[in-house]
Amino acid sequence: ISMQIKKIIAVLGIGLLAVGVLAGCGSNTDKTEKKANVKKVKVAYAQNSKPINYTDENGKPAGHDVEIMKLVDGLLPQYEFEFIPTTDDDLLLGVEQGKYDVGIKNTFYTEARAKKYIYPKEFLGLSSFGLVLRTDDANIKTLADFAKAGKTLAPIAANNAQYTVIEEFNQKNPDNKVKLEAGDAFTVNVIEYVSEGRSDGGAIIEGQYDQKVRSANGPYYGLNDKLVYNEVDVIKTWPLFNKKQQELADAYDGAIKQLKAEKKTNELSKQFYGRDLYEVLARVSR
Repeated sequence: ISMQIKKIIAVLGIGLLAVGVLAGCGSNTDKTEKKANVKKVKVAYAQNSKPINYTDENGKPAGHDVEIMKLVDGLLPQYEFEFIPTTDDDLLLGVEQGKYDVGIKNTFYTEARAKKYIYPKEFLGLSSFGLVLRTDDANIKTLADFAKAGKTLAPIAANNAQYTVIEEFNQKNPDNKVKLEAGDAFTVNVIEYVSEGRSDGGAIIEGQYDQKVRSANGPYYGLNDKLVYNEVDVIKTWPLFNKKQQELADAYDGAIKQLKAEKKTNELSKQFYGRDLYEVLARVSR
């Protein structure tokens, strides 16, 4: 190769290297700008509600609601979700005050909460709500049966949506009310209340009953032959958004609608609850 050709190759090589360096700088700049434009979203989750929401053995957020919100996050490149474990009480207060942008805790709809938070248009999931009873009372299938039998219900905190569900039943059935007592704590161990005879029944979510009583690894598996769970209703559950997060709530609506169309939510219902609750969606009234 002549000296002139070598010089040309050398010049071309330097030129290409310079272009590569500049392109690399541009790429890094673009990534930095994109990252700077991504909004961090603080998602609080009630961590002691397995299989709905919990922190797994590796310290990672997990559960039905968490996994759905992870999929929502994946469809929203403009946001980056940070999942923060907390208690029910802190979640409710934190979202209301803006400490968290959104909270997930198997939340039912109530008018009182609608004044404090943004409820999106699209619900997050479905939940089986029922009564834990001793086997002697297994014939009680509805709240009406429970009330008519004069049975006592374990206390429920007044700010717990389960309290509202019973209260609404009582308002519709003034001549056949469930004896409703407001508890001091947000969560009451209804399994112990019922098994120890302190009350005849307790309001509970089936997923939680499964994990605590039906599961061989559950803390109350020894009571599996002494207690029963009877479903009263299937109810829609919602994320709660801070009042200033309407744009985020709207983005969530678009993403969750796509996930429902793709049946991703059905899959997660079966994975965490052992059944596709969407099969009864047509008769879900609340």
